Amino acid sequence: MNVLKKRWAAAAAAAAGLVLLTACGSGGSSGSSAGGTVTLGFAQVGAESGWRTANTKSIQESAKSAGIELKFSDAQQKQENQISAIRSYIQQKVKVIAFSPVVESGWDTVLKEAKTANIPVILTDRAIDSPDKSLYKTFLGSDFVAEGKKAGEWLTKEYGSATGQVNIVELQGTTGSAPANDRKKGFADVIAADPKYKIVASQTGEFTRAKGKEVMEAFLKSQPKIDVLYAHNDDMALGAIEAIEAAGKVPGKDIKIVSVDAVKDGMQALADGKINHIVECNPLLGPQLMDLVKKVAAGEQVPARIETQETEFDQAAAKTALPQRQY
Repeated sequence: MNVLKKRWAAAAAAAAGLVLLTACGSGGSSGSSAGGTVTLGFAQVGAESGWRTANTKSIQESAKSAGIELKFSDAQQKQENQISAIRSYIQQKVKVIAFSPVVESGWDTVLKEAKTANIPVILTDRAIDSPDKSLYKTFLGSDFVAEGKKAGEWLTKEYGSATGQVNIVELQGTTGSAPANDRKKGFADVIAADPKYKIVASQTGEFTRAKGKEVMEAFLKSQPKIDVLYAHNDDMALGAIEAIEAAGKVPGKDIKIVSVDAVKDGMQALADGKINHIVECNPLLGPQLMDLVKKVAAGEQVPARIETQETEFDQAAAKTALPQRQY
């Protein structure tokens, strides 16, 4: 009987050790929930541009690489669709919610619901204007005001020696969105220092190529003299180029163009001389986002704001960067 007891005790000890080793070897990575897979609910703005398509691909591929279960929705640029998606994620009890807000305002109610459900929220690419910073854990993305300032600084250098008025038309992004508001502000702040810079027309092109073309056609009809186009993204600039060429003018010469994004099509237009300058806005946020998702899911503290590192491109830099461009 003693021998049997000893054998049983040894077997039990071995089994316990096996369980302990298994527990240490699996589910120990940051952000795992009870040893299981972290589930992320992501509510995307839409697919309005080449930038957004690259952003979505980065998120989907990075989630797969990180072993995160991704529940993805496309809001088709409608806030009500994003709110519905977030509520659905709350009901599904996902571990973390992330989204890129269509517009800045109107999020407090649904984010309070997520907070009540104890589901942390991460803002990506675009911020919100809520005074309650406890509604989200962090913001990951670009400084859109700085992007607008860079575009303005290029303009003031390009036309620094000009003596007459410099007429500018502006293609704004989606009305009420953070990038549209901030890129407009940053640009306006810089050119305000000299009265010769005048924005003669400014209208939303909704961040799309088709709308950019349509609005630029209207600008060309209503404005007798346009020196510069400032586009809040490359897709609108590319649409505007079609309109400029159709009007018998040469983009990049007759009308100089400064844009934001640096997607591959925009960079090609820059290399070809049809765009004069591009301020980068990096869409490849997936790897950083998944790292944050794991940390937030594990209850770790993260910085309140994490900005992506970005640059600017002239024609020579675009030609150099294009062969390796991922988006």
